[in-house]
Amino acid sequence: MKTKWYLSAALASLLAADVALAQPQTGAWLRADQQALQQVRQSAGQDESQTWLPVVQEFKALIDNDPDLYMLFTQMFEQIPHTPLYLNDPVGDPQVRNYRDMLRLINRIITQAPEFNKTDLVGFPINAIVNWAMGTPAGATAFLNDKVNRQLKKILTQWAVFLRSTDSRAVLNNHPEKGWLGRDALQAMPNLVEDFDVKLDSPYYGFLSWDDFFTRQFREGRRPVASPLDDSVIANACESAPYKLAKGVKWQDQFWIKDQPYSLSHMMADDALAQQFVGGTIYQAFLSAASYHRWHSPVSGRIVKTRLIDGSYYAQTPAVGFDPAGPNESQGYITQVASRGLIFIEADNPKIGLMAVMFVGMAEVSSNDITVYEGQHVNKGDQLGMFHFGGSTHTLMFRPQVKLDFDLRGQTPSLNAKNIPVRALLATVR
Repeated sequence: MKTKWYLSAALASLLAADVALAQPQTGAWLRADQQALQQVRQSAGQDESQTWLPVVQEFKALIDNDPDLYMLFTQMFEQIPHTPLYLNDPVGDPQVRNYRDMLRLINRIITQAPEFNKTDLVGFPINAIVNWAMGTPAGATAFLNDKVNRQLKKILTQWAVFLRSTDSRAVLNNHPEKGWLGRDALQAMPNLVEDFDVKLDSPYYGFLSWDDFFTRQFREGRRPVASPLDDSVIANACESAPYKLAKGVKWQDQFWIKDQPYSLSHMMADDALAQQFVGGTIYQAFLSAASYHRWHSPVSGRIVKTRLIDGSYYAQTPAVGFDPAGPNESQGYITQVASRGLIFIEADNPKIGLMAVMFVGMAEVSSNDITVYEGQHVNKGDQLGMFHFGGSTHTLMFRPQVKLDFDLRGQTPSLNAKNIPVRALLATVR
């Protein structure tokens, strides 16, 4: 399987209709049949002013009343080819063909939590709705629009409120097929109890919400820190798979082209410290949707600066065309444009000095939660923050004078790579 970004059977329950799951494949998206879509259209269309949530109603008003956005959101669905491949979504089910149906579906999604299924699919239902639209010229423009992304942020923030509520625990049940604590889930996560801090004798295994389950922590000792007293050893910041290793990175580059080079000024939003990394090294790795999602410091040192950078949520580079699991194939590109959290660390090891770690939200994964403060000293392996809900990507950035030997476990960075454990050895400073 090319990547571990998946959509679960969640959309089925979100649409309150019967659906069939797709077979595993790249970006294994959730299936939603025509009857389900029609039911949503009918129920939402009966009285839109009463049935739509305020944040979704605001999004509709934004599109309806802005001539540029009205044109783009109309065109993005019209520009999806009407050939057999694109008459359906990436798993062969009916494709949403206008923005009003998109909004009706979103209206349902943000009051539900994803259920489990045997293919380990984790819910990215909004991404599923716009997946082909993201690859169109109009979609590429619309999803970079500041007004659109401000409204998407409000929608995803509202969804996050639900996912942190006790109501979201409903999917943490022992249903044999759909429950996250049921037969199929425990077979798919055989080390859940051994690896993670769960309470078998408590309701919902002691988790307070879906988000609490998703950001679950390893038990003490399950992910030891690599060489904690050796400052020449750099630890892996996330439970993640190598995606790209680049050297001699430029201040500015054409990051939207097919090979998606890094453009430091855009990645770091012209931060005053960014110039120090020109000519340096960037390592990028991605987290699967089922991965552990907390971030840990790769080095011991002082937190110099932290930044949350607003950006896009559903943008992908036009250079990759129609990505069946967008924006997976755009991971280099989105480090420049997506919502992200940036942390500068002055390492205790002078051979490293100032380095940076950047955590990038992908699609619904937009909550970059930084939990350290400027001036704080952290030890290698200490928590820096976390993603909420889903898979994502991150980068480690080093200045040009830092000489590194990476240990990627014999892997070539790509979407086919496998996870390196968090806090395990990632590189050594020469």
